[in-house]
Amino acid sequence: MKKLLPLIVFAAMMATSAVAQDQKQAPQPSAQKPAVQEQKDVKVAQDQKTMTTQDRAAWEKKFKEDLKLTDEQSQKFDALSKEYTDKFDAIAKDATLTPDAQKEKKMGLKKEKEGKLMEILTPEQQAKYKEWKESMEKKPSDIKQ
Repeated sequence: MKKLLPLIVFAAMMATSAVAQDQKQAPQPSAQKPAVQEQKDVKVAQDQKTMTTQDRAAWEKKFKEDLKLTDEQSQKFDALSKEYTDKFDAIAKDATLTPDAQKEKKMGLKKEKEGKLMEILTPEQQAKYKEWKESMEKKPSDIKQ
């Protein structure tokens, strides 16, 4: 009996340390997931930024072709796009604005830009632009892909 008691104590200590080691080695998903997810989100955001720039250039080219802009209209459109791209970027970089305030300002700029765009286009081009815009609004998933 005297020899059995130290053996039981030793076995209990070994079992406790084995369980403790298993708990330390097991990854805690709640602690690791946000860091991994954050890294993926940053990469996706960087990829989307690159794609957005490329997509914007392709969209502008298609826009000019579909509406058959003249050289003068094309130059005015390019200047307008550059001006408002800079304004949108400034809003995005403004850390003092809440996301809702940024969204509100961007929507205001979008309407302002569209108004100036209508001044550049002929009535026929305006009608075609409105049709094109409506078809794009009906298919938002096609725009993002």
